[in-house]
Amino acid sequence: MPFPGRGQRILALSFPHLPTDRIARRLWGLSWRSKGRPDHPPILCAGRRDNALRLTAPDEKAKSCGLKRGQGLAEARAMFPSIDVFDEDEKADHALLEAVADWCDRYTPLVALDGKDGLFLDITGCAHLFGGEEVMLRNILARLGQMGFDVRGAISSSPGLSWAVGRFGSGGVIAGEEMADVLGVLPVQALRLDEGMIASLNKLGLKRIADLLAMPRAPLARRFGAQLLLRLDQALGMNEEAISPRRPVAALSAERQLAEPIQAEEHILSMAGDIASSLKLSLEARGLGGRVFELVLFRVDGRVFRLAAGTSRPLRDPRRIAGLFAERLNAVHDELDAGFGFELLRLNVLQHDTFDVLQNDFDGQGAKETSLSDFIDKVSARLGSDCLQVYRLRQSHIPERAEMLTPAISAKGEKQQAKGGETEYSFTPRSDRPLRLLRRPERMESFAATIPDGPPQRFRWRHVVHDVIRAEGPERISPEWWLDDDNVEERDYFRLESDTGRLFWIFRLGRHNAGKPTTWRMHGFFA
Repeated sequence: MPFPGRGQRILALSFPHLPTDRIARRLWGLSWRSKGRPDHPPILCAGRRDNALRLTAPDEKAKSCGLKRGQGLAEARAMFPSIDVFDEDEKADHALLEAVADWCDRYTPLVALDGKDGLFLDITGCAHLFGGEEVMLRNILARLGQMGFDVRGAISSSPGLSWAVGRFGSGGVIAGEEMADVLGVLPVQALRLDEGMIASLNKLGLKRIADLLAMPRAPLARRFGAQLLLRLDQALGMNEEAISPRRPVAALSAERQLAEPIQAEEHILSMAGDIASSLKLSLEARGLGGRVFELVLFRVDGRVFRLAAGTSRPLRDPRRIAGLFAERLNAVHDELDAGFGFELLRLNVLQHDTFDVLQNDFDGQGAKETSLSDFIDKVSARLGSDCLQVYRLRQSHIPERAEMLTPAISAKGEKQQAKGGETEYSFTPRSDRPLRLLRRPERMESFAATIPDGPPQRFRWRHVVHDVIRAEGPERISPEWWLDDDNVEERDYFRLESDTGRLFWIFRLGRHNAGKPTTWRMHGFFA
């Protein structure tokens, strides 16, 4: 019986000729299958296997001629001298599969890669939006066929059964009560077992899954291990099998299906504003504002463009959201090829925060704060989030580690969150820190330093000698044992005032009684 309480529906797609389809699309165009295959020799991909060139991906015509995967290239050329051979390109095949997965996002955001030539789509609860599972499956297969792919698919309540029926059966939609009957007529290869186990099963005459279902489970487990029973239970829906979506699921999403594709930038921005207006209601109902938005543009030919824009504070104003993507479109203008137009636009909220409604002050400070946030958002959207950076305090006793650069767009949001809570920087130093720190402490030469813990009476730094008239210290800072190794020494810091009135911050590295020579470093200035 199916796994209780799941109720999931999984669509499995397989592309048995993905490498050669990629080549055919390049040679004859995307719609080559609907026009018919040109009079061309068989197409094959070849790669080096076991120190020999072997066929890795024959197309349909090559298979009909008797050529098969793993066959030597020299043998294939001897049989059919006119074959058209291409080098295998796994990276290009993977990129094409990723592109198809992007295209499938129009049906569900839960799309997972299945090896090198397949996809899993979790369509639970969304098939009715496309006319039901039968209509949805036909639509996907037909549109992918028009894009030049040989594709097969099946829908069932488990990923294992959908995978098996799509690759070894006739495909289609399988209801819950039909799972065992449909699975039983398939060969044992449909259980996703390794080749050694399949060979062992075939030697014993167990060639169909129905042969396994009719046998007691305990002897099967003793002979072949738990993996065989696990694959059986997964295919029957008795054991839960999760699929991992390739992209994080958006917290909120809204989309618009267009009757006529659009190409102009102003039309895209206008439509993005309309979608943001519909999304605003959902954000208001939850008391949220978006921090990272993603505009997904689905082109007519199947290509998908994704534009992401972040904000420095939670946002749900449609006009400002559209303004962010106006900056992003300006930044990627040359890369965004509208082609024959976009037929579907989707706006995702990838990150969100609590939206605090604040009334502007009478002195206009609230308007200034909004203006600054708007400036940061627009510049970051056009030039990237790293173009504006600010210093942020970090918990560390070591002075040069106590601050770090962070994008202004994220630091602004963190500042807003910290207003009502505890400060992020809880470490309070014993003494004031200098206004300016050197990027790296510079070595200096000291004279007449009081042993063991006294400051120098005179020092030379950057070829200039300074006389010390006042000194404070030491302030000892120990290494951070959770970051530093045992060879890092302690620092004794001093504040020195020179005869010219300058205030220096220096430290001695190491102790006099530790058996190692001590050195002095200049680290910063107070004035």
